[in-house]
Order: sequence, then C-alpha cells, then structure tokens
Amino acid sequence: MILLSIESFFNVPWYELLIIFLLKVLEITVMTVRLILVNRGFKVPASILAFFELILWVFVAGSVLDNVMKYPIKGVVYSLAYSVGVYLGSIIEKKLAFGKVMLQIILPTDESDAVAALLREQRIGVTTVNAQGYKGSKAILIVYANRKGVYKLKEDILKVDPNVVIGESDITELSGGTINPRRRLFK
Repeated sequence: MILLSIESFFNVPWYELLIIFLLKVLEITVMTVRLILVNRGFKVPASILAFFELILWVFVAGSVLDNVMKYPIKGVVYSLAYSVGVYLGSIIEKKLAFGKVMLQIILPTDESDAVAALLREQRIGVTTVNAQGYKGSKAILIVYANRKGVYKLKEDILKVDPNVVIGESDITELSGGTINPRRRLFK
C-alpha cells in the first residue's frame, strides 16, 4: 500500500506539471504586479491585470484540485510556482518603477548647495531645510522624483558627497509644486 501511494505521488506526466508550474508562475507574477499597481494608485491597469490573473487562477487551480489527493505532486509544484511568481513579480515591478518617491537627503550645510545645484540641473525640484544634527549644522533636501531613474539619481548625489544620508519613501499621491511630469498609465 505504501509503495502504491509513493508511485501515485509521482505518476503525473511531466508536461502537465510543467504547464501547471509555468501558468502558476505567470498568474502570481501578474498578481504581484497588480497589487503593487493598486498600492500606487494605478486602478485601470490593475483591473485589467486582475481579469487575466483570475482566468489563469481558475484553470490552474482547477487542474491542480482535480485528483490532488491522488497526485499530491501537483500541489507541491503549484506551491513552488507560487513562490517563484512572487519573486519574479517583484523583480518586474522594480524594473517598471511606476510612481514617485520622496528622497530626504541629509548632509552638512556647506555641501548642500552643490547637491541642490546638481538636482536642479536635472530639472528636479528641491526644497532645502536647515537643521541641527548630532555633529553640527545640517541641511535636509526634500526631493520628489520618479521611481524610474531614482537609483541613478542617488548615485549622482553620492558622487558629490559619499557620506550623505538618503531616506526614500514611496509616494502614492502628489499635487502642486515643481515636479517632473509622471508617466501616465491610466491613473
């Protein structure tokens, strides 16, 4: 009896397991991107992705649940694909880089003008606030920028002052002021 159950555990055609794996990875990748789009306020593209996500879910889950007790390997492949899909979805979303971020750049006051000038040369609005830090006078530069390209922007700032402190926060909504136009995606 034990031998029979071990045999039935693996008695599923490899191509069926591959299809379950690939479609579940695609479904969860779409779901991850969709959730991030919803959190960033992109309602229309998130709704479109939800439609395709649910179509995939119905067919993949249906094929796994059919005889899952007889062929539990389907459940294992399904679960593995779920985790791979979350990972791939987060990578894709990072590459797409929708939305804006707020950077808070803390640096010595005497170096703030150089960094502010660098940002303004790139047509990025910057607000300078005088502050007092642990080791003396500081400046806090507040910058709103597109997520796309923020890595390069931080690299440029660190070239001016490698000891600068940069805090980054996601922004879901922003209005007024001097900001670069956002990339439109049916927001």
